[in-house]
Amino acid sequence: MRDKNSDNVMNPVSTKRLLLNILLPTTAVSLSYLILGHFCPLPHLLLFCILGTVTLVPIELGIIFSASKKEYGSFSLKSALAGQEKMPVWQIILTAFLFFSLAGLFSITAAPLENSLLAPVREAVLSRLPVGFDWQNTEYVKTFSKPVIIVTCIYYGIFNVIIGPVTEELFFRGYLTSHYKKQTAFTPVLIVILFSLYHFWLPFNNVFRILAFGPAAFVAYKKKNIYISMCFHCMCNLFSVVGFIMAVMK
Repeated sequence: MRDKNSDNVMNPVSTKRLLLNILLPTTAVSLSYLILGHFCPLPHLLLFCILGTVTLVPIELGIIFSASKKEYGSFSLKSALAGQEKMPVWQIILTAFLFFSLAGLFSITAAPLENSLLAPVREAVLSRLPVGFDWQNTEYVKTFSKPVIIVTCIYYGIFNVIIGPVTEELFFRGYLTSHYKKQTAFTPVLIVILFSLYHFWLPFNNVFRILAFGPAAFVAYKKKNIYISMCFHCMCNLFSVVGFIMAVMK
């Protein structure tokens, strides 16, 4: 496969390699979180963000850097940005905001229904784990000292609004989507489904994630501009972070 915007040969990713590339980082962060979460004296949300910083992000960026080295001769993000086309910043932000609004519609329709259907399973799973694994339990976070809560809010904000979504978009919408060997119109949808399922640490919102991220990912694929989905992803996570901060700081 050849990158249309350069003379470099793009190394295609087979289905087996696609799954391995996705399973490796999520298994690493999920297992470490599950194990350390039974002993951690910090809020579990903070623990996860720290583990994501030292496992999830380096592995995903490492895969991109390695591919760029093979394709372009140097360690960079070029393999994640292959074939991307420019678009005015205002248009990117506006498009992302429109999809953010659509995701908001799904959050008040599909999400509650999914939560209701999976509530028994969720309660059964969480009942066997320490209380901190339930990220919706903000009262648990409030039991920590004020400095710890502030650090949690700051770290969560930085990781969940910038580091996490930017890395994931480069990895999923950038590298994996463009390099997957079986390119069809369904490719961005397939990657969105796998992206949702890879959230082992948040396994009860897959339908909502697929519905919310699918449209933005598809348009980003068609427009050849991952900054649309990247901006959208950051907006969604910012909304979650603001809600969390308001809940634990009041």
